[in-house]
Amino acid sequence: MSKYYVNKNAQENGDHEVHTTGCSWLPEVHNRIYLGDYNSCNAAVKKAKEHYSQVNGCYYCSKDCHTS
Repeated sequence: MSKYYVNKNAQENGDHEVHTTGCSWLPEVHNRIYLGDYNSCNAAVKKAKEHYSQVNGCYYCSKDCHTS
């Protein structure tokens, strides 16, 4: 299981990206929301959609959930 977070700050396209602990692109503590521990990014993205309507997986740490 991995710990997942969503970035409070949207990307230029409006996406709030989901990251795991240890990701080089993980936002600072004050710019992220802890989503929980999950076996896959799919569950973390679903949880992040409770906070933001436009969510995407990080290309680097949640690639299975990343859409272009």
